[in-house]
Amino acid sequence: MTTPAPVAGPPALPVTFRPTRTRVVLLGIGTVLLVVLTALSLLLESFTTGDRITFICTGLLGLAVLALLSRPKVVATEAGVTVTNLTTVRRLEWAQIVRVNLRSGDSWVHLDLSDGTSLPAMGIQTGIAKEQAIADARALRALVDAHGTGSSAT
Repeated sequence: MTTPAPVAGPPALPVTFRPTRTRVVLLGIGTVLLVVLTALSLLLESFTTGDRITFICTGLLGLAVLALLSRPKVVATEAGVTVTNLTTVRRLEWAQIVRVNLRSGDSWVHLDLSDGTSLPAMGIQTGIAKEQAIADARALRALVDAHGTGSSAT
């Protein structure tokens, strides 16, 4: 008969959750895209100055979009949780978080809030590193249980 693994306590604060592998892949692809387009623009002699500028700007735009996609994170401190998604940042007090959800098939964690709404927390996403996302969701759930007034659900 096997015994269940001991339940670990919440991590020490402050803690930042972010999809590191996804971030590395996105920023790596963006950098390669910029380097390749810049090199092509400089190596092709038939290009005019306008063509070169267009190629380099396209590479910069691609890098900027991929950097935006790599932005999400969740930062937990003694004061509460800051959720940074693609274009928004929202600060929550611990008491505002009722539940931390990462259900089967979800792309990222959802926080059920005391005002009846749900907030996606894209900083914990299942994409490339599903096991890490599950561990991060459990850690955030433990923090909410320890610091907030909410309950948790899977």
